[in-house]
Amino acid sequence: MTDTLTSVSFDIETTGFERSEIVTTVGFSLPLGCRLFVNTADSSLAKGPVEERLETAFDTSIELSTHTTESALLESIIEFGSEILGPREYLLVAFNGETFRGGFDLPFLRSRFATHDVQWPFYDVPYADLMPIFNSRFNTTVEDSKISDLESVYEMLIGDGLTELDPFEDSSEAVTTFEEQRIEPLLKHNVSDVLRTDALATLAERYCSKSEFKLKSLTPVSHR
Repeated sequence: MTDTLTSVSFDIETTGFERSEIVTTVGFSLPLGCRLFVNTADSSLAKGPVEERLETAFDTSIELSTHTTESALLESIIEFGSEILGPREYLLVAFNGETFRGGFDLPFLRSRFATHDVQWPFYDVPYADLMPIFNSRFNTTVEDSKISDLESVYEMLIGDGLTELDPFEDSSEAVTTFEEQRIEPLLKHNVSDVLRTDALATLAERYCSKSEFKLKSLTPVSHR
């Protein structure tokens, strides 16, 4: 993104939008592949074979960790943040992860970390949201309506390659899939979204100036 920062795209899946819902999957796209965290709840998952199938489908390295509770998943992300994200020159990016008017991923994560009374994982990590860039610096208008969701913007400006790999026609299927304990399709959808976000980040870096990326710090005031 800049001379020193490397973009790391991320995306989460949840059981819904309400305050009481939980995180089911968190995915990051790192320079050497995708890092996935999944809440398997009561289901069993053969991690090795799933990683291999995802790597074959998406032609990228996959590292997956499984957790039987949301709390365990969040604790693992804390470790990931302190060991992988914080010490390196990474810029966390998402599509509608957190914008001036709200966003989804980061506000949802804050609420869940607060619910479990565990520390925030993103210290010394800057963040930029891609949605405002594509809303204002690219023409995404179709039939007098601006297209502003991740999948549609990706298809309009890049193509449908990752959409064809996504098992879901609508993101709401992530909820029912988790309820039915079909974890592998959920992971495949998450990887699709993470890589779509990563592709859009690369596109924005190619055609937009550094000043268009409105960086903000994710480091909280208190570290405890």
